[in-house]
Amino acid sequence: MELAIIIAVVVVALVFDYTNGFHDAANAIATSVSTGALTPRVALGMAAVMNFVGAFLGQKIAHTVSDTIDPGSGSHGLVIVMAGLIGAITWNLITWYYGLPSSSSHALIGGLVGAALAAGATANWAVVVEKVVIPMLLSPLVAFSLGFGAMVAIMWIFRNANPSRANRGFKIAQTISAGAMALGHGLQDAQKTMGVIFLALLTGGYVVESDGLPLWVILAAATAISLGTWSGGWRIMRTLGRRIIHLDPPRGFAAESVAASVLYTTAYVFEAPISTTHTITSAVMGVGATKRLSAVRWGVAKSILTAWVLTFPAAGLAAALTYWFAALFLP
Repeated sequence: MELAIIIAVVVVALVFDYTNGFHDAANAIATSVSTGALTPRVALGMAAVMNFVGAFLGQKIAHTVSDTIDPGSGSHGLVIVMAGLIGAITWNLITWYYGLPSSSSHALIGGLVGAALAAGATANWAVVVEKVVIPMLLSPLVAFSLGFGAMVAIMWIFRNANPSRANRGFKIAQTISAGAMALGHGLQDAQKTMGVIFLALLTGGYVVESDGLPLWVILAAATAISLGTWSGGWRIMRTLGRRIIHLDPPRGFAAESVAASVLYTTAYVFEAPISTTHTITSAVMGVGATKRLSAVRWGVAKSILTAWVLTFPAAGLAAALTYWFAALFLP
């Protein structure tokens, strides 16, 4: 019975990973597509490949995710993990439908914590606060500030450059920055699914906490997020690439470079599963504000902020409801 539940949890985790891919595909490529640096299909193909490669670049975030809750052991613990995943998938689909770039990362953590609280299990609040909540609050501010600063530096360095020639150069540079952004997305987000699968295996007694991630877990998560990315996230791409502000190639390059840098730093230095969505969106707003504050469509930004604030509790509530429903059938 437990083996069947573990298999079901792994399948649902990979479904989440797939939804993460198509939900967050826009994160890596929206700016490059909106500036004309890359065509949509070329951009999606590159992002899918870089997502796959990025999944193999570390395991620290996966272990952080697996440490967020202690669901116990046996079938009951596995149902808690399953409910957390379903809560995250539900919120991902809702925000995708409305074209809002919310955080799959925080939906996942919120779902796990919501399911654990509903079941009376232990949430590791020290990990949640230090590795999730604090980075969730700080990373958008850092990305906005760095985006603004990077764009000011670019404007000063290239102040005497021919605009047409500079735009062509930055379009080429965006190929590199978009690739770096997609690699960072794979590094961050594929590991979150690996962490949940590892948590399920730990709950079922198939691994111990000191074990590394099995290779099949890494391959499965990398493949699922890449396939999801290839399927595309056109609704969110329109919001991120055009509705916040109309980007030009220099601003697109600055936003992608800053966002990628923040993703790598938090993954390797702080081991924090931050949101690629929060990071790139804040960077876009930061570079856009260098035109003038009114150039950023703050009404759209307000809608995005609302989705950010609601993500953690909404995914947690969906997961709690899922657990309470499942509990009706538990022995």
